[in-house]
Amino acid sequence: MDKGMDMEEMPNLREILIVDDEASVGRTLGRIVERIGRRFHLASSAEEVRLVMKEKSFDLVLCDIRLPGESGIDLVGHILSENSETAVIMVSGVEDPEVVEKALEIGAYGYIIKPFRTSEVIINISSALRRQRLEMESRRYREDLERLVENRTVKLQEALDGIIRVVAHTVESRDPYTAGHQRRVAYLACAVAQGLGFPEDQIKGIRMAGTIHDIGKISVPSEILSKPGRLSDIEFDLVKSHPEVGYNILKDVEFPWPVAEITYQHHERMDGTGYPRRLRGEDILPEARIVAVADVVEAMASHRPYRPALGIDAALEEISKNRGKSYDADAAGACLEVFRKGEFTWKE
Repeated sequence: MDKGMDMEEMPNLREILIVDDEASVGRTLGRIVERIGRRFHLASSAEEVRLVMKEKSFDLVLCDIRLPGESGIDLVGHILSENSETAVIMVSGVEDPEVVEKALEIGAYGYIIKPFRTSEVIINISSALRRQRLEMESRRYREDLERLVENRTVKLQEALDGIIRVVAHTVESRDPYTAGHQRRVAYLACAVAQGLGFPEDQIKGIRMAGTIHDIGKISVPSEILSKPGRLSDIEFDLVKSHPEVGYNILKDVEFPWPVAEITYQHHERMDGTGYPRRLRGEDILPEARIVAVADVVEAMASHRPYRPALGIDAALEEISKNRGKSYDADAAGACLEVFRKGEFTWKE
């Protein structure tokens, strides 16, 4: 075996395909390929190449530029589009810089001019197979790295979800009357977002924000949260501070989504009558508008210390009556549609 070619540089030791309509040139190249310990297959036309490559794969293709019918350049383009790991070297009797450049642009690893020297062919084959091996290793490394990052991202997401659930339970443990409220809001908000065609990644952010949107209530005394009678103005002001408190708790956490801002805005209203910043219209995040609608529906449909449950019909009437006024028209419409279909049930 020639010292210029190491067995390790020939991945899987598959055959080398030689494409040339001149039988003598094909045989000459075949003898050179045999000198470096490789088997070869001869083809004389693009049609023959297409047929044989349906049955087997090759490490390398030595392809003449000029072939009967389809050109070698077009054939190589087809080969590389169907077999991206195959190395290609062009062979030509004409030294044309434009053709050379075009061959390299479509992915050829080398360009040999006839008449060629044996050493020149061996060097080109060795270089092409070495480059092919390095590119395959690089591709495998990149794919392994991507899988590793994906797996770690999933684990980090699971850990983050676990922490969020713990925080949600902590808030709800101080206010038994709203136990499960945040989870149900998150569930409904996701259903509304799906109805609006939001992408899955954005829905993940809505789910997370919905699950902890009342985290700021951790600063409100539990006796106020569970008070059965009407709240005083001071007490109500304390309750109304929970979006801002929640924002301050979450703002420094590097979520992939605007969770802190959604939490801050979930009591804002489209007409500017909400709190705490009296935002209106487009100043309110689309995700926050969805959580706001889901929050109102769940709260009205559920029991509270200061009133019995008003029921889902009353909640939907509120959303319908103020659709496009207090509540985002699209979010409200999607919410009404969710219940109209009759397929939605609260998930505990």
